[in-house]
Parts: sequence; structure tokens; C-alpha cells
Amino acid sequence: MQNNKPSVKTILLLHLMIAAFSCGGIFSKLAAGESFLSLKFCLFYGIMILILFLYAIGWQQIIKRVPLMLAYSAKAAGVIWGMIWGVLVFGDRLRPNNLLGAALIFAGIILFFKSEGNDNA
Repeated sequence: MQNNKPSVKTILLLHLMIAAFSCGGIFSKLAAGESFLSLKFCLFYGIMILILFLYAIGWQQIIKRVPLMLAYSAKAAGVIWGMIWGVLVFGDRLRPNNLLGAALIFAGIILFFKSEGNDNA
């Protein structure tokens, strides 16, 4: 494991991977709305499994490049992505408490990343 600060590219890839992982929830919910073992159910479920497979490989690559604590703290962004997908795909409504929670998660991630940068200096 390296002690150097992760590059911006690595951090962006980490967050892109978390966003992609959260798409698995979309296909899981779509599969749940279909008849068990129907063609659409199998298609949605298969896409979800594919996303999880690709995420597992990507996660292994990311944790080689960033401290594990940093990688796990970034996973909290999955909650924010879940809210975004809920609004865009399923028409969910965001309430003030949702936005406040997302802001707190975002602030926590930013604070953690900034403190990690100061520890390595």
C-alpha cells in the first residue's frame, strides 16, 4: 500500500465507480416490478449482477491505490447517487430532510478527504 496522496483521477474513478454501483439498485427495483423469471426480470437481474461483478473488480483495483479508510468513506456518496437515481428514474420527490441529509454526507466526505490530505503532508 502506498502512502502518497491519491491522484484526482483516482478519486474521480472511485466516485464514478460508486455511481455505477448505485445503478445496480435501479435494475434491482426494475426486476422487482416484473414477474419472477420473466424475460424482463431475468434481463434486469442479469444487468444488476453484471454491475456488481464489474464493481467488485473495480473496487479491488481502487483499494490498491487509495487508503482503505478513504475508499470506504467515499462509499457514503452512494446514498446521494441513490437519491439522484430515484428522482431521475422513478420520479421520487426530494424533501428538505433528504437535501439536508445529502448535504451532511457531502460535507463529511469533503472534510474527510481534506483531513486525509493534511495527514499526508
